[in-house]
Amino acid sequence: MQWRGRRESDNVEDMRDSGGIPRRGLAIGGLGTVVVVVIALLMGKNPMDLMQAVNQGAPMQQQTAQVANPAEDDDAAHFVKVVLADNEDVWHKLFEAQGMSYQEPKLVLFRQSIASGCGGASSAMGPFYCPADRKIYIDLSFYDELKSRFNAPGDFAMAYVVAHENGHHVQNLLGISEKVDQMRGRLSEKEFNKLSVKLELQADFFAGVWAHHAQQMKHILESGDLEEALNAANAIGDDKLQQEAQGYVVPDAFTHGTSAQRMYWFKKGFETGDMSQGDTFGSDAL
Repeated sequence: MQWRGRRESDNVEDMRDSGGIPRRGLAIGGLGTVVVVVIALLMGKNPMDLMQAVNQGAPMQQQTAQVANPAEDDDAAHFVKVVLADNEDVWHKLFEAQGMSYQEPKLVLFRQSIASGCGGASSAMGPFYCPADRKIYIDLSFYDELKSRFNAPGDFAMAYVVAHENGHHVQNLLGISEKVDQMRGRLSEKEFNKLSVKLELQADFFAGVWAHHAQQMKHILESGDLEEALNAANAIGDDKLQQEAQGYVVPDAFTHGTSAQRMYWFKKGFETGDMSQGDTFGSDAL
């Protein structure tokens, strides 16, 4: 991805050097190995349920933020700021075309643990979007996780992650997230999981829409970039993660969609660039 020397977003709160302030957050110890692995691997999970549950547990121990290679960490931070700026430019354009005003989210860079508007969280959750404070939270160590654990290297794989979380922000602005959240408690866990999958797949679609327009506006793509994003989408499908974590797949427990679904919706967004074609809630292509 061609990103160096381009505009970086000012909507970034860099909390990486805030120190390991003890916060009530993800209580790893009592969750069980399989669940911990799935939580640690899944990307972009709506944090509301997890945070509300684990915030009743013991506070995290104080930790000292350490980075093996500060130069690489800073380079990744600059990259994320450029990707966020590209998202701002694209979504301003798309919202204005529909007579709406796009409100930019904040992106928070942190290490190890953080206090968000949705509660305490740890880097084990992966990147996430909090609708309560309209902020995207990313521990840049996830960049390395994509390469080492997910076998999904490449800067555009990380760009896909940022665009996916920004897609949740778009859903929040459009009122989609609120409608889904209103069904919480009204549906069985199985049925609500199906809504969660549709929400996540739409965020994948919006990530593809972003890539489509960013390419048209700024010619950001290099050879292999699209494949990097699709590889990342494939690596974080529920079926693949469950198979790796526990040796079998439980479709009723899916919350993000299969690898095939995630790749399909990102690719559809990229190929069409048309927001109106991202109705995952009414589509049979799931």
